[in-house]
Amino acid sequence: MEIVFASLPRAARAVVVDAARICLDLFKVMVPILIGVKILKEIGWIAYLAKPLGPLMGLVGLPPECGLTWATAIANNLYAALAVHAALATDMAPLSVAQATVIATMMLIAHNLFVEGAIAKRCGVGFWGQAALRLIGGLVCGMLLHAIFSGFGLFTDPAPLLFTPSADDSSLATWAGGELKNLVMIYGVIAALVGTMRLLDALGVTRLFEKALLPFLRLMGIGGGAATITVIGLVMGLAYGGGLILHDVQKGKVAPRDVFSAMSLMSLSHAIIEDTLLMYLIGASLWGTFVGRLLFSLAVVAVLARLVTIPPRPAPA
Repeated sequence: MEIVFASLPRAARAVVVDAARICLDLFKVMVPILIGVKILKEIGWIAYLAKPLGPLMGLVGLPPECGLTWATAIANNLYAALAVHAALATDMAPLSVAQATVIATMMLIAHNLFVEGAIAKRCGVGFWGQAALRLIGGLVCGMLLHAIFSGFGLFTDPAPLLFTPSADDSSLATWAGGELKNLVMIYGVIAALVGTMRLLDALGVTRLFEKALLPFLRLMGIGGGAATITVIGLVMGLAYGGGLILHDVQKGKVAPRDVFSAMSLMSLSHAIIEDTLLMYLIGASLWGTFVGRLLFSLAVVAVLARLVTIPPRPAPA
């Protein structure tokens, strides 16, 4: 017991340092985006930029401004998208929990496409095919969730937004202070997520989760070591799973069909603990961001694995 307590300060310092390193990289992207959104709001261009995205957002029951949130996630990362979402909160009617869940799930399925698409490409899966899968998948999943929520009258309460949006008539100093407060909150969230993931690993929760998912992957035709690696990607993230898949692909240990199925599943659902917790910042429900997204991803990949023909790897000369 004394050894455990003695290691706590060291573990806490490691979480603080790791969170700071992650935030440094994130803020290099987020701060210019936040400034750009502020400029667009000041000159009145937000409505014009959101208008072309309105029809797509209408399909999933969201205001046009949410299209900018999703576009930011697609091109960048979830943190930048959440910051933009908070910045736009004063320009649209408050979202319900159902609406927050829909946009959150769409972002979770389709985000950071350029970086994560490059990882998929290195593993031998087509960049554009995976990008199309995630974009179409995000939209279709959003439509399904919207249909279910609206059809059964679920999650109609206002979504609690934990970010602090700046008022439209605020001064530049007030706006900067509000955004700084949001960045500090993001650091706190990241530190909490890093600590939570380490605690779950130490308690063996992630390993239990991996074991629970393995039978489903094998039913979908993802076998052998690819199934284990896929579960790691689902839990830890595409970079982890993709890196392990790439390592085994280079050694010829994974069949092309398994690579396609594994990468497709990880593209649609990855970091399902960490990213799901992150979506609580905009009031999203676990039933969409975790349960709905995972079931949707498993169903889509199960169909793709049976419909798509993957040629075997050519034998070495």
